[in-house]
Amino acid sequence: MRLPPYAWWRTVFLLIPAIGLYTVVLGTLSIGSSLFEKRGYFAHWCARTWARLILLTTGVRVQVDGGEHVADGRSYVFVSSHHSHYDTAGLFATLPHQLRIIAKESLGRFPFLGWHLRRTGHILVDRRRPDRAAIFGWADRLLSQGLSLIVYPEGTRSPDGRVQRFKAGSFQIALQSGLPVVPLSIVGTRQIMRKGDLAVRGGAVRLVLHEPIETTELAGIDPREFGERVRQIIAPAVEGTGMVTTATGGSEPSEPASAKATAGKRPERSEDALQHRT
Repeated sequence: MRLPPYAWWRTVFLLIPAIGLYTVVLGTLSIGSSLFEKRGYFAHWCARTWARLILLTTGVRVQVDGGEHVADGRSYVFVSSHHSHYDTAGLFATLPHQLRIIAKESLGRFPFLGWHLRRTGHILVDRRRPDRAAIFGWADRLLSQGLSLIVYPEGTRSPDGRVQRFKAGSFQIALQSGLPVVPLSIVGTRQIMRKGDLAVRGGAVRLVLHEPIETTELAGIDPREFGERVRQIIAPAVEGTGMVTTATGGSEPSEPASAKATAGKRPERSEDALQHRT
């Protein structure tokens, strides 16, 4: 009988218990704070600390490129590629904004994690029967409070490493709100934890924040057309296809998806330039 690889044993006997402990402790603090602090700012601090502890324990190093494109105190809709459970940890650990997410309804069944999501301003959505009126109402309330949203318009994690077709609903929220959309490419998390694989491996991850797209003049655009425009900005950096389409329609060289995610030396911890603003 063939034994599972070392990464499997490490995941089962170290990472899962450690992440479970972080979830219970910080989830309890987050839920407790929601009784007194209605804005959810302390709850977000709990989520950010939870994400940073997970990355530290797993041995994941994050490099952020393009942090200069986003400003303190401004709300955005971050539109991200999605390959791994570690995408959300990477975003919460590094982005210096009060973030809320649209999560799948099944996450609400997890103790502490689901309670945190329900109590602190996130929304859980049934993918088969999404309540669009409730989603848009939730988004309008959060955005009026100066918060930012993270959306994964693929709807689920990519099974093959390629950026899948984007769903139009995510872009209806952005266009309706008039907020700038920040395309975000995440490179390397698929090597950390693949979809359907329990084993987790340490490594380097690169987050690429592309130039924001202002939506105030795009109210009449087809959300599907806009979504494809954003996908064409995100995909090259993720898939390593050579050129990145910019927000203004031009192009620029892209690093291969594996260039820094698998490099032997430790990448520059450029997320520090963002974190000092939190």
